[in-house]
Amino acid sequence: MKTIVLVEGISDRIAIETLAERRGRDLAAERIEVVAMGGAQAIGASLERFRGLRVAGLCDAGEEPQFRRAFERAGMAPGFYVCEPDLEAELIRALGADRVLEIVEARGDLPPFRTLQKQVEWRGRPVEEQLRRFMGSGGSRKTRYARYLVEALEPDQVPRPLDGLLRSIR
Repeated sequence: MKTIVLVEGISDRIAIETLAERRGRDLAAERIEVVAMGGAQAIGASLERFRGLRVAGLCDAGEEPQFRRAFERAGMAPGFYVCEPDLEAELIRALGADRVLEIVEARGDLPPFRTLQKQVEWRGRPVEEQLRRFMGSGGSRKTRYARYLVEALEPDQVPRPLDGLLRSIR
């Protein structure tokens, strides 16, 4: 039986695939496909599309009610994990702001991050919030940093939603 993992976006897919690789798992060989739906609004159609297959998912806290309703409408047990409030925050919290800043600096992105920090609306906010905003801005930054941050995690630092999801799809 093939397993489908439904996620909101590409950065979520990259994070799951990167963590699986780090754990020595070959999702393709295990017949597990991670599908980026292009947003939580696609959960109902995606569940319909993959009806009959084993389905798991990952979503942001704000999308949990939508995921729960869609799984219920599809007559499926809720097999999804929730990031609080989103994947970027989970990864930043797991690594700690100082480690994330080291990664940002190593990737040459510290100057643009410092520019964000100087913006009136971001001045004085916790660095974790600033980092989360930084990851979500600037084109493909969110996608690139999904891999960088997951690669930096120690085995005991893996956020609960990512760990739970990967363990559930064995």
